[in-house]
Amino acid sequence: MTKAERWRRYWDRKSPAYDEEMGVWDRRLFGDSREWACGQATGEVLEVAVGTGLNLPCYPDGVTLTGLDLSEGMLAIARDRARGLGREVTLRQGNAEELPFPDASFDTVLCTFGLCAIPGHAAAVREMVRVLRPGGRLILVDHVASTSRVVRGMQWLVELGSVPLAGEHFRRRPSQLVEGLGLPVERRDRFKLGLVERLVARKVS
Repeated sequence: MTKAERWRRYWDRKSPAYDEEMGVWDRRLFGDSREWACGQATGEVLEVAVGTGLNLPCYPDGVTLTGLDLSEGMLAIARDRARGLGREVTLRQGNAEELPFPDASFDTVLCTFGLCAIPGHAAAVREMVRVLRPGGRLILVDHVASTSRVVRGMQWLVELGSVPLAGEHFRRRPSQLVEGLGLPVERRDRFKLGLVERLVARKVS
């Protein structure tokens, strides 16, 4: 079994309980991050790791939305959610590390709370930049390494179990990957002891 197949099956099994679990984290830690991210999306939008479609109600009218996820179990729930909302969205199964889209396909690429669990998160960020049009926005939100040394130590301990069992990382810093690719960061917020980071970067024309 390939690594991608292993994680696809993991997320398929997890999909029925995903909304309830994420609802707890949204209330306790992430706050209005979904609205913050989706509200800045414009034009043709790709959401990577769309999951069960929890972000779908947060997008403004007028965007053309494509969502991609590794798990068909997650996507089935997202399709039901889109129908219930009356929102048109193209949902595709695929790997974030090898996005099935041509270069410069989207005006906005967005990922919320997904890079923490994508095995090759650096490759995923490179792919997001590749499919982004010049001048387009990259919008990322995730839980990251805390600004507190004590909390970072606790995150390291948690990762001893969470990484091998669930592929869940707590000390990543996607913003450093974005800057390393030469994208200027136009806006960056960190809160809750630096545990949550959200940013908007723009691909240089």
